[in-house]
Amino acid sequence: MFGNLGNMMDMFGKMKDIQARMQEAQQSLSTLTETGESGAGMVRATVNGLKQVIKLDIDPDMVKSIGTSNDDREMLQDLVVAAINKAMETMEPKIREHLRKSTEGLLPNIPGMDLGSMMP
Repeated sequence: MFGNLGNMMDMFGKMKDIQARMQEAQQSLSTLTETGESGAGMVRATVNGLKQVIKLDIDPDMVKSIGTSNDDREMLQDLVVAAINKAMETMEPKIREHLRKSTEGLLPNIPGMDLGSMMP
């Protein structure tokens, strides 16, 4: 009877370790960055592993050439959105790989279990 209790205590201890490692892994996501470009590099957006835009660069020559028309404004807006989307798209696999490496060996390899999907 006490053997089962000991096994349960071990399991709870491991769960605390897993929780702590997952929290550390999530906090370290802010150090990952990825940049996406659009408009032949005239617009660049950089995001971090927390899926936050941390930098936006727009070529000064492009800014000078943009007029006040709705078409010009919409084009710039579309380029900014495209650059952010590209950065986010390329960040996703980096996040999954980072979380996989950070939690390696904590849990048995269960097919179909993706720890990366457990993070925001």
